[in-house]
Amino acid sequence: MDSHEAHETTTRNPVPPQQLSGIVGHRFIYTYANGWQYEMYVKNPTTIDYRIHSGMVGGRWVKDQQVDLVRLDDDHYKVSWNEPTGTSVCVNVMPGKRRLHGVIFFPRWVEEHGERTVLYQNDHLDEMRRFRDAGPTYPIHVVPEFAEITLFEFVGPDDDSVISTAPGDLAPGWSDRTG
Repeated sequence: MDSHEAHETTTRNPVPPQQLSGIVGHRFIYTYANGWQYEMYVKNPTTIDYRIHSGMVGGRWVKDQQVDLVRLDDDHYKVSWNEPTGTSVCVNVMPGKRRLHGVIFFPRWVEEHGERTVLYQNDHLDEMRRFRDAGPTYPIHVVPEFAEITLFEFVGPDDDSVISTAPGDLAPGWSDRTG
């Protein structure tokens, strides 16, 4: 059965219909309870771009990050990925409730030297892999946080201009918009 077809969810088939139009092509800005502000653009069902506006690695931005995106239920999505830094991320997004829960699994080297990742990652992939491989990896620094989605807007899929500059190069207050 095609995963996009409507079907009954059962024990033998626990996968709900994978209708992703409620998140693909959307940009959202969210602020975690700890004050860290992020921006994610769900470019298509397998790719995101993101910027980190504030927090432990504020100033970092990434394009074309491969992800696993699933619809868990009506208006509830999960985006998961592993970065060249060794950082793993899992974000549950509920646009209608303007709520999000993310868990970030930072390897020890990122916790100790987060400044090394505050750049446009795509231009430094080999360097990020070298840092990852040099470690240390453990103990993992786990950051589980709820966040409020302050901006959720449809900008269309596969648009490389949505996130095309560093957070610090945006106009002051840009990420404080709501909607």
